[in-house]
Amino acid sequence: MQSDSPAVRPKPRLQHFAEVLMVLALAGMVIAVFINVVLRYVFHTSIVSYEEISRLLFVWLVAIGAIVAAFEGSHLGFDLVTSRVGPGARKALFWVSQALVLVCMGLLLWGSWAQVEAGLNSYSTVLGYPLALGAAATLVLAVGLLVVTLRDLRRGAPAENHAETTVE
Repeated sequence: MQSDSPAVRPKPRLQHFAEVLMVLALAGMVIAVFINVVLRYVFHTSIVSYEEISRLLFVWLVAIGAIVAAFEGSHLGFDLVTSRVGPGARKALFWVSQALVLVCMGLLLWGSWAQVEAGLNSYSTVLGYPLALGAAATLVLAVGLLVVTLRDLRRGAPAENHAETTVE
C-alpha cells in the first residue's frame, strides 16, 4: 500500500529542542498567569515576580516561534505580485526580497546587540535579572532568521509548507 503524502522527514534536533523550549515557556506562562489570577480574585493579592517571569517567557516564546515558523516556511505569505509574473521575474523578486530580509536582519542584529550591551548594566525591578536577558531574545531571533534566509538563498527558493491554504 502506497501513501500519496510526501515522505515525512524527522525534525532536526535543533528544531525539536526549540519546540520543547516553546512548550516549556508556554506552560510556564500559563501556570504563572493562572496562579496570579486565582490569587487576585480569591485572596486579593498576587505574586509580582510571576508577572515579570511571564513577560520574559512571552518574549522568548515569540522569538523562538518566529524562527521555527521561518524554518518550516509557515509564515504568512503575500503573493499578489509574484503569482502574476513569469518564472524569471518571480526568481528576481525572490532574490530582491531575500536581500531586503538580510538587510533588515542585519539591522536587527546590530540594534539587538546594542540593547544587550545596555541591558547588562540595567536590572529588572522585581527579580533583578539583567535586562539583557530579554533583549537577547531579539538577538537570537536575528541570528536565527539570518540562518534561515541564507539557507533559502542557497536553495534558491523559500521553504515549502505543504499545509498552506489559499484565500481567493
